[in-house]
Amino acid sequence: MKHYQFLNTKRAEPSKLGAELRVNNHNEIYESYDQSEASEQAERCLDCGIPYCKWDCPVSNNIPEWLNLISEGKLIAAAELSHQTNSFPEICGRVCPQDRLCEGACTLNDGFGAITIGSIEKFITDMAFNMGWQPTVKKKIDETKLVSIIGAGPAGLACADFLSREGIKAVVYDRYEEIGGLLSYGIPNFKLEKDIVKKRREVLENMGVEFRLRTNVGVDIQFEEILYNSSAVFLALGTYKSLEGNLNIEKDCTDILLSLNYLIDRIQPIINNERKTSIESLEGQDVLILGGGDTAMDCSRTAIREKAKSVKVIYRRDFENSPGSRKEKENAIEEGIEFIWNSQVKKLNYTGNRLVSVTTVKTSLEKDPHSSRLTPKELEGSEEEIKADKVIIAYGFAPQLPEWVNKNNIKRDENDRVLVTSSDSENAYRTSNSKIFAGGDMVRGSDLVVTAIYEGREAAKSIAKYLHSSSFQN
Repeated sequence: MKHYQFLNTKRAEPSKLGAELRVNNHNEIYESYDQSEASEQAERCLDCGIPYCKWDCPVSNNIPEWLNLISEGKLIAAAELSHQTNSFPEICGRVCPQDRLCEGACTLNDGFGAITIGSIEKFITDMAFNMGWQPTVKKKIDETKLVSIIGAGPAGLACADFLSREGIKAVVYDRYEEIGGLLSYGIPNFKLEKDIVKKRREVLENMGVEFRLRTNVGVDIQFEEILYNSSAVFLALGTYKSLEGNLNIEKDCTDILLSLNYLIDRIQPIINNERKTSIESLEGQDVLILGGGDTAMDCSRTAIREKAKSVKVIYRRDFENSPGSRKEKENAIEEGIEFIWNSQVKKLNYTGNRLVSVTTVKTSLEKDPHSSRLTPKELEGSEEEIKADKVIIAYGFAPQLPEWVNKNNIKRDENDRVLVTSSDSENAYRTSNSKIFAGGDMVRGSDLVVTAIYEGREAAKSIAKYLHSSSFQN
């Protein structure tokens, strides 16, 4: 009868702080399950013969299996199993768009309500850590084989996690003072509190991973020195160049903000426990956010927390066809953010060097034989002017590779993404320099956190195989 529990128990997410309260702080808005709530929700799982939830998860999590363990109260076993496929379940449980991945594929999603997979995934590791659990490391670190990882974002950290479990020394370099990359500096606290990332740093260091932070490779240390002293190198530099959408941006205008610059400026004081910022406050101003992804949601919800007079999100598709996760869009709407769907910004309007408004045009969505997505088409005569004091551009990101990449036989494509061997090849994620591997957004383009985790882990498997092969010479 356990497999029919979904008939008696409705889907119930953890309680959420009311919008009128949560916009006054930057704390996470969701509470956590207790053991009984997590077990009750896990018992709703049908344990399908074909686990679509697992198939639609980029890291192929053993979801039905650890749901079953939680339903039986076997927390530590669930944590061990969860970590076999995912290096950071507590992070993915918070930031993954589950509605488009595991929960969207759940058999119960059609009528009964999907299993709350993300919330249970978060609960498992949070609770296990609170009980003092640490991931199992079965092999002693071999100091003679050293892999240098450049970039402490999700791909780099996942690579370090896997290598340490294989007994291979991992040293991670990053220019920031804390690990996480955009986990720390690009995702606001109300989605991912920074103590969660700091706890993961502690866990990784206990596993033998070494971090060399506040180290800008190419400036504080030369890449060639790292390469010479390493058995292999993994590049995980991410994508930090903001796309600007071919808009007429005045260089001297401080009213046009790039999303990543804005988020880093607002998040860094939280990490450093200080109030100093370089971008002026948005309090009392009319703010427009351009874009429809989760970064746009992050910017809009941050702006509303610093008491902007109004916050509007402009996107050329509609609610259902925008790339942001449903949960984040709904949270933004609850918090008072207005969405202007099927609208495209064509021009920024200035008086002197100050922004005064934007000119938009309406769009309609049409089928495109060359794309799986509906394509927006501009409608003639639908121009409109919208007042704005500040505009934040959140059109996505591209790689911005340092000069030392050019000097070390690392080939790139026309979009500046590093080229690597395919994931199913003998030496997966290897660059044109046989000693250097790469993965994550700098290879794929800006994508999900869980996808970067997958590529970091897969690259680590390839590196370990290379280091244990007869062709390897240290």
